[in-house]
Amino acid sequence: MQIEQFEEAGCIDPWKIAAVLRTSADEIAMTAGLGRAAPQRRELIQPVRAQRRLRELIEVLDKVEPRFGSELMACSWFRSQPLSGFDGRSAMQLARAGRSQQVQAYVEAVDAGVCV
Repeated sequence: MQIEQFEEAGCIDPWKIAAVLRTSADEIAMTAGLGRAAPQRRELIQPVRAQRRLRELIEVLDKVEPRFGSELMACSWFRSQPLSGFDGRSAMQLARAGRSQQVQAYVEAVDAGVCV
């Protein structure tokens, strides 16, 4: 998943992410921690915070996709798998709380064999 494939007019488009992940743009917005109405109104997708959340979602999925073999499985992991050391929270819950960098560091540590 390359960020460029999801951009349109300089903004990441949740509809394009949804097409790849075979889901709705509303689900992508919810997964990224945006309001469900965000995909319906362009002005809700354009702010820096919304774009950052969408970018972080793609970056994490891009890091874990090789481990799971598909974008769909990576998204499933992101949304539901509790991460050790984070009080049973999933990557999605952490990302919604603004802790995406910690999720990425966790994934890198697991890939390096530092933790499981």
